[in-house]
Amino acid sequence: MPRSQKGAARRQSKVRWLKQTKGNRGSRRNCWRRVKETVLRAGSYAYRDRRQVKRDYRRLWITRISAATRMRGLSYSRFITGLGAANIALNRKMLSEIAIADPQGFDLLVEQATVACPPVGSADKS
Repeated sequence: MPRSQKGAARRQSKVRWLKQTKGNRGSRRNCWRRVKETVLRAGSYAYRDRRQVKRDYRRLWITRISAATRMRGLSYSRFITGLGAANIALNRKMLSEIAIADPQGFDLLVEQATVACPPVGSADKS
């Protein structure tokens, strides 16, 4: 019995890989070994960066909130602690948007956080 070769299935499989390297330069687009390396590495970067985007946005929101609270004489950590003590449940994305779009509303939040947050040196030492 003759040796079986994949034929059309192998070509179709390679075409699927080659389509994923569209936009690459040189042998990364058409040399089979480089194509496999490129596609696997691109996949791992995509997987990693889907998670990293979320981190980057959270860092941006925290930076914005921190800048807005510092302008009002309060640190970011004291502000977040005060919001928790005042039972104000807003996520950092919304706080960032409020700080940018509604400064008067953000002033009210800072005021409520300042009232609810205990003074700096009053931790229980028991």
